[in-house]
Amino acid sequence: MSAASSDSTDSILGKEFLTWLWYQSDVAPGAFVDDAGAPFAVSMEQRIVVQGGEGDAQETASVSGALSPLREARFGLGTGKKVSRALVRLEKDELAFQVSLRAEDFSLNSLKTPKIEKSGDDDDPDALLLEKIYLLEVCTGLLDSLFRRFLRLRLSPDWLREVNDMRQWMTRTE
Repeated sequence: MSAASSDSTDSILGKEFLTWLWYQSDVAPGAFVDDAGAPFAVSMEQRIVVQGGEGDAQETASVSGALSPLREARFGLGTGKKVSRALVRLEKDELAFQVSLRAEDFSLNSLKTPKIEKSGDDDDPDALLLEKIYLLEVCTGLLDSLFRRFLRLRLSPDWLREVNDMRQWMTRTE
């Protein structure tokens, strides 16, 4: 398999994942569990890019705004586009993360962890670094659990039913 076809497979799978994640986060935002079975919530923030077509015929719609209902992006989904970039919010327990995901290479463009409180009496100079590393691990663990859930569904016979449900969601009017 050539590198070009591998890249396009990754991009297709990434777009399907982000599109599915938007759908799931909209219809059941708190219905996610991590690998240990602990619940967490997922929501799409007000920055989504959808793409469709190939080569010169490729179309992109980018929507952002503090109070945007993401109508243009939802319309794009209804015309066959898929999510290529998204700002995702993950919440578990008292922790909230914001991460920007790119479909073409599954990269994290930005990752905002909860603020770490500095305590003046802490003698360990590595404590802040270790806390930040812990938070990064929590966030990437949540993303891993989401992707595993997606892959299990994507490779199962239930995927066709999920695609039909997603199509209905994409074309519904608010």
